[in-house]
Amino acid sequence: MTSSTLRLEEITPANIDAALDIRVRPEQEFAVSPVVKSLAEAYAHAGVAWPRLIVDGDRPVGFLMAFLDIDWYGDGRVRRSGLWRLNIAAGEQGRGYGRFAVESVAAEVRRRGGQECYVTWHTGPHGPEGFYLGLGFTPDGETSEGETVGVLALDR
Repeated sequence: MTSSTLRLEEITPANIDAALDIRVRPEQEFAVSPVVKSLAEAYAHAGVAWPRLIVDGDRPVGFLMAFLDIDWYGDGRVRRSGLWRLNIAAGEQGRGYGRFAVESVAAEVRRRGGQECYVTWHTGPHGPEGFYLGLGFTPDGETSEGETVGVLALDR
């Protein structure tokens, strides 16, 4: 992987099949929804969802979806942005694509004026907790739909 060949692409008719083909390792499926569900949710939440295909050169290697400026509690009190989904293809893991994805979402949140980037994760074996903690996310004491909520402070 070189940073010059790594990029995010909007989901289009030209790459939707490649996005739908992204599969995590079987033991990770409990921790992240498949891309097809994410794209359905992106359609339903068009105002806040930011789905992207992660591409290295001409090779699709993953999928991410951010949430941008959502009403966190549904009552207008708190607005947050962060990483909603991260699916790195089973054969592409461990090559820095997940880090690139998180850094890309953090950069987009920062570009839009955000000072914190949020993520939620399932705990337990084969879950992504260690990955997110290693990138600097810290649990904020909350849970969301049974998942740990983590926050990353974005230095301006």
